[in-house]
Parts: sequence; C-alpha cells; structure tokens
Amino acid sequence: MRAINQLIKINDHKIEVLFKGNKGPLVIILTGMGCSFEEWYEVTQTLSKTYGVLTFHRQGLGQSEIGSGVQNTASTVRDLAEILHHLQIDEPFYLMGHSYGGLCVQHFAKVHPEKVAGVILVDSTSVDLKELEKLDLPVLNQDTDESWIEKSLEYSTKSEQELLEILKPSLTEKQHQFSKAIQQKLLDFQVSPLLYKAMASEIKEWTQDAELIRSLGDFPDVPLIVIGRDKEYSIQSELDNGIPEWELRVFEEKWEELITHQCKLSLQGELVFASDSGHSVFLDRPDLIIECVHKMMRRVDCVPSLQK
Repeated sequence: MRAINQLIKINDHKIEVLFKGNKGPLVIILTGMGCSFEEWYEVTQTLSKTYGVLTFHRQGLGQSEIGSGVQNTASTVRDLAEILHHLQIDEPFYLMGHSYGGLCVQHFAKVHPEKVAGVILVDSTSVDLKELEKLDLPVLNQDTDESWIEKSLEYSTKSEQELLEILKPSLTEKQHQFSKAIQQKLLDFQVSPLLYKAMASEIKEWTQDAELIRSLGDFPDVPLIVIGRDKEYSIQSELDNGIPEWELRVFEEKWEELITHQCKLSLQGELVFASDSGHSVFLDRPDLIIECVHKMMRRVDCVPSLQK
C-alpha cells in the first residue's frame, strides 16, 4: 500500500494532497470546516487496504497555501477539478464529505455529475442551513456567524506563537489514540494563522454558497448514503456547556430534519444514523463510515477501477 503526501500547484497556490492505496475504486474525502484530514486517519488507513483514497486540505489549511480569491465552495470545486486533472484521474469516483465538506460535495456533484459514481454525506451542512438561523434559541444564537468571522479574522493576524498562547491547543481523547506524529500535526494545524483567514472567508460565504447550490438544478441520480449524528447523544454531550436542554433539543430536531431531507437528493438515497456519535462521526464511529463505503460499493453493479 502506498501513501503519498504532496503539494500540488493549482493556479496561484499549492494544495496539500494525501493519496493512499493503489487498487480498487477511488474514494475522495472532503473534510469539515477547520478540520485536518489527519483526523480521518483510521478511516483512510482502513479504506486504503481495499480502495484508493484521496483527500486534501483546502486553501489555508495544513500546508496548503491560500490563493488570492475568496475561499468558498466554488473555490473548493475548482481546486478538486484541478487536482483530478493533475493526477490524470478520469474515471468516476466516490465522493464523501463531512459537515462543510458535505456542502462542497453537493456543489461538486451538481457541477460535475459525470465524474461522480456515488456520494456519502457525513452529518453534512444542508443547503437549507438558513432554517437553523431562524430558530429562536437565545443561548445558542449568541455564537453568530458574524462573531465567528470577527474572531477568525483576529486570529488570522496573530503569529503561530501567539496563537499557541491564546488557544492552548489540545487533543480529544480519541485523537490521543493516534501516533505521536499525527498528534503533533493536529496540534500544529490549530495554530496556523492562515487556517483562520480561510475559515473567516468560508463562514462569510456559506449562506450565499448554499443558495447558489440550490439554484444549480438537480443532484445526480447516483447511489447516495446520508449519515446523521445521534440526536440524543449530541444533546447529552452538550448539557455540561451551560446550554438549556430545550434549546439543544430544538436545534437537534431541526438538524435531524435537514439531514433526513438530504436523503431525497437522489432516488437512490439511503439514510443512516450513527448511534453513539456526535458531529465528528469519523472519530466517534469510523467503523460505520467504513461500512457505508463497503455497502455503497456492493450496491454498484459495475465498479469503475482506479487508473494506475
């Protein structure tokens, strides 16, 4: 099995790309906002024994440079198309996206339907995300997009050392199970000023992005698996943060509704809920994500092979 981490020059910037495996169909993973592909280690390592796995850090994340334009779902779609061209990947592939990465996946699938053999959305941001903003939740609504943008822009002006002192980056219990090398990469990832510059742009643009994606027409009729988080698990996990249970319940019910609605994007849609998992399904239930990939491959009569 091969694992290649490389920087690929795309237009006016370089993108950090991770490629694992050398056989079988290709699975491409788009991570969530502010998330490193290193967090997907268990998923990518296991899948690469059977399939080719490609993932990358969007502009400003990890070792990826940030371009001169806006960072949004459209820039991610363009970058992925350029990566595919650079690597000479012509066969249809399977596209998986988590959270904001799922919004990018929906955008890509509508713009390049001929390239997509199947889609897995992992607790994905919905094109109807405005519905969440309409909820009357006094405590939860204190964290507005505007406040996140302001904080991200402030962090983007700091040095790595300053961010280290301000953020005091730490790892979750599950991340501590990774190798020391990956743990260090995850800690370094959190103190990059460019990360916060990119996040500010993505947050500023994502409502408009969602409207654009909605306007692009039909989602391709391809195999689709939508994975949602465990509503009750998520509520219990947040109770210690001082948020009223009724607010958490209202929010989680609306989130579940939006996740369920995504299943209707394709006539071949299937809905799965990840028991005992919060938003980070790839950490809480990597086994379920892996099984869903295997399930999708079994559903496809003719599986395209990864070009050598």
